[in-house]
Amino acid sequence: MDYSKRELTDRLAAEYALGTLRGGARRRLQQLLPAHPALAAAVRSWEARMQTLAAPLPEMAPSPRVWQQVQATLFTPAGAPQRWWQGLAVWRGLSAVAVAATLALAVVVVQPPPVQPPLVVVLNGTPDGAALVSAGFVASISADGRALVLKPLGTAQVADGRALELWAVPSGAAPRSLGLVSAQGSTTVLRNEILKGAQALAVSLEPAGGSPTGAPTGPIVSVGSI
Repeated sequence: MDYSKRELTDRLAAEYALGTLRGGARRRLQQLLPAHPALAAAVRSWEARMQTLAAPLPEMAPSPRVWQQVQATLFTPAGAPQRWWQGLAVWRGLSAVAVAATLALAVVVVQPPPVQPPLVVVLNGTPDGAALVSAGFVASISADGRALVLKPLGTAQVADGRALELWAVPSGAAPRSLGLVSAQGSTTVLRNEILKGAQALAVSLEPAGGSPTGAPTGPIVSVGSI
């Protein structure tokens, strides 16, 4: 393998830092690090990035006002059917208290060299989803926008044959799937420009394997404004 290729070294370093590179492959990479400065630098970079995302975050209970605004966003008046993501303008009116609470969760870790803190988005459970999956989530997105870690706030059970799917929601456009997520533990998403154009993150309840249409088909169980 040509370990001077940035795409290859970056992928291997990310898998190593996340712990998904295991067994013999992990041991071989550890042996290669002293002889390949570019690979070693990529590993250090990803380890620093993951350290900021792995910091523990306290549970948050949304205020009654936040619940009311989420409900107003997701439920339209009778006779006026509307897709849920078309109400993003309402989400921008979330209270200053909720925004301040979200920003307060940002974790700043001073490292040599300095590492930028991740963006933190709190996804509160919705009234519609409370009877199905009673859990909120917190998403930590790396400063370079290439890694996202989603953690449940509490424990939730998903019925057999159903799955949870994470969506990035642009303003005035259809949601973009970020993949299936776990209700029991952390889920990591690795891709370029995870939040490109997004105004919110949302979790929907879908059939096992995810949405068959490329757009949310089930109820929205958790939402958070970016």
